[in-house]
Amino acid sequence: MAELGYRNYMFVDGDFPGTGDDASLPGHEALIITNKNTQDAHILVNVYFEDKPPVKGLHLTVGAERVLCLRTDLPFCEEKYSIPMGQFSLELESDIPVCASYGRLDRRHNLGYYSTGFCAV
Repeated sequence: MAELGYRNYMFVDGDFPGTGDDASLPGHEALIITNKNTQDAHILVNVYFEDKPPVKGLHLTVGAERVLCLRTDLPFCEEKYSIPMGQFSLELESDIPVCASYGRLDRRHNLGYYSTGFCAV
């Protein structure tokens, strides 16, 4: 079976949107990782900021042949880290290839949802 995905990702446009008018579907951002391998993926997450030092070495595990969907406005990673408000970037370093995307639900602009750009090596 051919490998699918990458070991390294950089999502450079993190910035939490406003909650919007409907509390049942608040604006948020989400990290989605799919592991189609037959072994678990162990991922280190580094968070970079505009105005403070990075937070490095947060841990995620994505089970074999599973998907992990995480809202980044809520505590995430095994450390239950809360990203502060403001601009940030996420770096993922996986021990095996995975597929990852980062999206935003922005309730300020008529339910806009899109995947932000990334750099994979």
